[in-house]
Amino acid sequence: MASQACPCGRSDPKGRALAYAQCCGRFIEHFDSTPAPDAESLMRSRYSAFVHENAAYLLGTWHPSQRPARVDFEPGVRWLGLEVRSHTPQDDRHAQVEFVARLRDAGGRASRLHEKSRFVREADAAGLLRWYYLDAAGG
Repeated sequence: MASQACPCGRSDPKGRALAYAQCCGRFIEHFDSTPAPDAESLMRSRYSAFVHENAAYLLGTWHPSQRPARVDFEPGVRWLGLEVRSHTPQDDRHAQVEFVARLRDAGGRASRLHEKSRFVREADAAGLLRWYYLDAAGG
């Protein structure tokens, strides 16, 4: 998995797909020591965590004020791709990311999740500054 292309679809300046280990994997696999540097990177890594059904990472990157008790994955869902439409920093602690994620359910029906997500940057329990997913802007 580490050398495979990252599910989030991020590429290098020459347009080559980044490997999972060089992209979202470094944030997911080293959560305690390597937080995502910005809201877009966090959103992309959360998408990759959904692809790999990594509930621990999703819960750990959800702001405590909005965090659900658990994350359930729908059996048979295949994530097909991610398009980041915008990353808008509002100040050094708040940002918004608009994205479209494509998926296919177990019955083969394709759909799209279009969201404008809000993120906040705060110190975690260890004092490390970290971005957290807050919620979908505008409900």
